[in-house]
Amino acid sequence: MNLSNFFLIKYAPEIIARTWEHLLLVFVAIAIAIIAGIPLGILITRQKSLRQLILGTANVFQTIPSLALFGLLIPVPVIGGIGATPAIIALALYSLLPIIRNTYAGIVGVDPAIREAGRGMGMTEQQLLLQVEIPLAMTVILAGVRVATVIAIGVATIAAAIGAGGLGELIFRGISTVNDQLILAGAIPAAIIALLADFAIGWLEKQLKIK
Repeated sequence: MNLSNFFLIKYAPEIIARTWEHLLLVFVAIAIAIIAGIPLGILITRQKSLRQLILGTANVFQTIPSLALFGLLIPVPVIGGIGATPAIIALALYSLLPIIRNTYAGIVGVDPAIREAGRGMGMTEQQLLLQVEIPLAMTVILAGVRVATVIAIGVATIAAAIGAGGLGELIFRGISTVNDQLILAGAIPAAIIALLADFAIGWLEKQLKIK
């Protein structure tokens, strides 16, 4: 067997370059989703009247087909157009729901007796949140981040349709040229990244549970 004909070796330089693009898209999008999603999840534990509005809005973004959402962002001023920016915004919107929902569920799931004990010790609401509720809810929050990350890695392959790069470039080229090797050269690394991310965040969850 001639290894130079094996597609993962044949396309290795481009796979590496596209993988870095893919990781950058996902990393920035998930960072934005965490920065926005965790505070929103905390907010709806304090303002119950906003729960349906915020969760419903995040749910709407999840129900929009990914390609349609990328397309809808193209004409939007500042964040729209072609390239990485609208792709990152779309991925962040897709990632919001599991992070918001798990943040809410994790904090609401904290034993009320523990909260009362904290208040009895003279803790303010902010101290209670930062020192008691968030640490106890962290494994649940991480589970949401884990789901969001795996979803984002998969959806990021569609970002190539609006010129954002990533492993989707190989997949789309493979489809347009009916080249199975190109499709697999994009799909296999994307699947491996998703599995590794799932394992890494899952491992972190277990470590926090042990502590």
